Amino acid sequence: MRSASAADAPPEPTVLRIPRHAHSLPLAVTDLGYRVDGRELLAGVSFVVKAGSFNIILGPNGAGKSLLLRLCHGLLRPHAGEVTWGDMSPDEARLWHAMVFQRPVMLRRPVAANVTYALRLRGVSRAQCRQRVREALQATNLLQLARAPATRLSGGEQQRLALARAWALQPEVLLLDEPCANLDPRSTLDIETLLRALHARGTTVVMSTHDLAQARRLGERVLFLNRGRLVEDAGAENFFARPQSPDARAFLDGKLLA
Repeated sequence: MRSASAADAPPEPTVLRIPRHAHSLPLAVTDLGYRVDGRELLAGVSFVVKAGSFNIILGPNGAGKSLLLRLCHGLLRPHAGEVTWGDMSPDEARLWHAMVFQRPVMLRRPVAANVTYALRLRGVSRAQCRQRVREALQATNLLQLARAPATRLSGGEQQRLALARAWALQPEVLLLDEPCANLDPRSTLDIETLLRALHARGTTVVMSTHDLAQARRLGERVLFLNRGRLVEDAGAENFFARPQSPDARAFLDGKLLA
């Protein structure tokens, strides 16, 4: 099987301009806590995400990465602490951020209709919808599949469609929950190329992963979680070169499993 190389990489997506709305950022997480049946799954988590940053939430399985993203997105309510988006209300802020899940939900509609549906929910006009759908599908290399049933796409294609929906929404902040889990190297390369393009056009990224190589390739900042606690918050270069906590050092050495 041929391995993906720089020559095989997909073309860089067209850079699009997104509107700036200064009041939706920073994203501030303060003393966040969440529990189920009396068990603390997150406790005392605090950090701030600034505009234009690429943030990696890193940690072993069960560390609380997915839960933290869902709390930031407003899908769950914390039992302690709070999540704030600048001076916007939670409902206002939801208009300016989007989330891509590890296993994205596909509507039983064609590829293009999946993107259109997300835009119509945001109140985008039909004329704007047509333009944004075409741009998003072109950027994600799905234009040739516009009329194909979304549920019949491969795993990598479905993840690109999920990113196309987010691309079309023009979010200020994109939250991603392990978007490359279970994907082959070529599909992972496609997704990472898209994420770099989204970040280059001004989108702030907050992405969870347990993949150290991917975190090194993409991250500017690492938020390292273990057992529901934020153990370390550092620039990516410093984190990988000089981790400060025993847990982080063990994880980077492949010794920390849970």
